[in-house]
Amino acid sequence: MDLFEKLRNNLGPIGSPAREFNGHHYFAFPKLEGELGPRMRFRGKEVLNWSLNNYLGLGNHPEIRKVDAEAAEQWGLAYPMGARMMSGNSDLHEQFEKELAEFVGKEDAFLLNYGYQGVMSAIEAVVDHRDVIVYDAECHACLIDGIRLHKAKMGEYYKFNHNDIPSLEKNLQRATKVAAEKGGSILVITEGVFGMSGKVGSLDQIVALKEKYDFRLLVDDAHGFGTMGATGAGVGEMLGCQDGIDLYFSTFAKSMAAIGAFIAADHDIIMYLKYNMRSQTYAKALPMPYVVGGLKRLDMIRNSSAFRDKLWENVRALQSGLRERGFDIGDTQSPVTPVFLHNLDGGVAEVATLTKDLRENMGVFCSIVVYPVVPKGTIMLRIIPTAAHTLDDVEYTLNAFSLVGERLEKGYYKQNIAFAAPKTLEVSAEASTE
Repeated sequence: MDLFEKLRNNLGPIGSPAREFNGHHYFAFPKLEGELGPRMRFRGKEVLNWSLNNYLGLGNHPEIRKVDAEAAEQWGLAYPMGARMMSGNSDLHEQFEKELAEFVGKEDAFLLNYGYQGVMSAIEAVVDHRDVIVYDAECHACLIDGIRLHKAKMGEYYKFNHNDIPSLEKNLQRATKVAAEKGGSILVITEGVFGMSGKVGSLDQIVALKEKYDFRLLVDDAHGFGTMGATGAGVGEMLGCQDGIDLYFSTFAKSMAAIGAFIAADHDIIMYLKYNMRSQTYAKALPMPYVVGGLKRLDMIRNSSAFRDKLWENVRALQSGLRERGFDIGDTQSPVTPVFLHNLDGGVAEVATLTKDLRENMGVFCSIVVYPVVPKGTIMLRIIPTAAHTLDDVEYTLNAFSLVGERLEKGYYKQNIAFAAPKTLEVSAEASTE
């Protein structure tokens, strides 16, 4: 078979539903237009947007826009030209690293040009063929891909049940035996906030296991940085165990609404990473506007709780309202708000029709999430409240979900399954005026 012919006939597990429901540019790769914020345009209509990881509303904040624009004018997007190790370093890069490390309570930090490839490369750099990795079953794809770069045999990294401490301890016992036989070490990998369920990782309980087992802990706190803890320094701060996190990682793509990432640890470990992370050694440095803009974003997060306070006001109103209306939002302890949909005889097609109803008839835009992004059998809508939303936005959305709940009970979406993303949603007059 020709290689490209195989690719043409199979879009993979994520792409297959898009092809089945003609969902490209609708469910996948949608185009949201207009000024970044709660109100945007989708397919020519204004929608209330709950699908941006702009937690603190900084993405379109006037002070941020001003600093971003001035930095782009002063430096351009090319400077500094080259990888950090060769010709791409600057005082501002190192200042940003110093301030990030201080904010999350670590000795030092290393700026990364992208989060996904950065954390993959960090995992690959710190472990070798003698070492054993133990990781949470619901770790993000970037962590799984980093684990796949591990030089050990597949049987020498272990997956523990999600947030299950007895399962972790059982796997630590296995890992301890293997590491001792090979003369290696153990790295435990988990998340601060799991980005689909919104659950908080059991970091304090994991850190407590260090009294019994010898391991180092890497935490991806992409959704916790800026949103969780008394100062926004993340889940480790919230749970009082930040000192027990050996490698603290976060992207700028969430609370900072930007590009880039960082990893923080002891100074000697950061020096090791600076000379051994292939994704940074052989890639261009983070452009200066992102560094200058990042310093401004960190300053706003660090010096005012107003953004975080507004975010959590919206989170509490939205999540309590959904629960009151009978929706299952799981055990989220964070701004991530999943709406799990159960007993859908029509499966993905039924929830696709529900999603179209929300977008086309109610003007509410949120994302539909299915396997392999979430475990098999799970179908959910994902809502991301931000500090830029208002309580009126929350109330409008809750009213829309009340109507969705009524239609689910009546079997409306199962009866009106649409297998293609239409130019306009075809619903009966009776349904559209309920």
